[in-house]
Amino acid sequence: MGARLVELVTRFGGRLEGDPDIEVARIAPLDRAGATDISFLSNSRLRAVAAHSRAAALILAPLDEPEVAATYAGARIVTNNPYAYFARTAQYLCAPGHTPAPGIHPTAAVHPGARVDPTAFLGPHVTVEEGAAIGPGAVIDAGCYIGRDASVGERTHFFANVTFHARCVIGARGIVHSGAVIGGDGFGFAVDGGVYIKIPQTGRVVIGDDVDIGSNTAVDRGALDDTVIEDGVKLDNLIQIGHNCRIGAHTAMAGCVGVAGSANIGRHCTFGGAAMINGHIDIVDNVHVTAGTLVPNSITAPGRYTGFYPMAPNAEWERNAALLRNLSAMREKIKVLERAVKVLGGEQTGQSSRDASALTRSS
Repeated sequence: MGARLVELVTRFGGRLEGDPDIEVARIAPLDRAGATDISFLSNSRLRAVAAHSRAAALILAPLDEPEVAATYAGARIVTNNPYAYFARTAQYLCAPGHTPAPGIHPTAAVHPGARVDPTAFLGPHVTVEEGAAIGPGAVIDAGCYIGRDASVGERTHFFANVTFHARCVIGARGIVHSGAVIGGDGFGFAVDGGVYIKIPQTGRVVIGDDVDIGSNTAVDRGALDDTVIEDGVKLDNLIQIGHNCRIGAHTAMAGCVGVAGSANIGRHCTFGGAAMINGHIDIVDNVHVTAGTLVPNSITAPGRYTGFYPMAPNAEWERNAALLRNLSAMREKIKVLERAVKVLGGEQTGQSSRDASALTRSS
């Protein structure tokens, strides 16, 4: 769908410079945008590219506008957060052209004790168990499984082959991508004489509103209490959330992050790809953990945290790793050398004093 610039500004705000009736059909990169496209500048280092863009309109920040406007001929929407404006514009322009008509596919298996809102859609081979509730406007695509007494909120979309186990809850406007498993058993075992004894996982997974969960991500149910994912959380693909974790509102995690059981993570945190979070720790709000970082202990102050060994050519890395393994022994050797230097220094000082005394007597 297309939109006139005046429609975008009326809907999302910003200051418009140029023809309000210009119509744009899609978002495109700065260097490939054409006469029916809108593009955005969120990185000031690309001002020169933006200045020569052929886009019909640009979304940009006030600080970037003067330099770009000197040579750019198109219209401009000036806003303090061009990237967020781009995201909202993209959502508006890329709204799906086809929304499934409400109804239940003939091959879906819905228990008579389940409650499916008349405005919801259930695709082929969906299974909905007894006591489950599917909210207004929800879309449950082919092959999904909704367990006993589970609840799916208004306008939440499960893509094909999502597994949503018994008694789990997700709020409104959620998006869960294919292959995700919500409410599988947490990894809970007691050991007796070298034998593992399974601990029943009797809690739930409780997910708030506006949560996105990526493909093949697993969120385990709690052992006794619930695993909680608060409003606005964004989880990428292939993430593991252990049992009894709590993920604070508007926290985002990139692919392959692992969070061990009973970790309590604050709000507005970010975790780069493959970050590893130890169990039974607390992380405060506004913590940003870089990719590949291991977080073994609680983080009590907001900020940016990094903990990994920098990449290097393999031979160099092996030499450095060998040195790292021997640091303890090297430390002890350095202590011995320091003591020896002190002893030698004392002896030299004593010898100098004796030489000075002898010189005085001879004079």
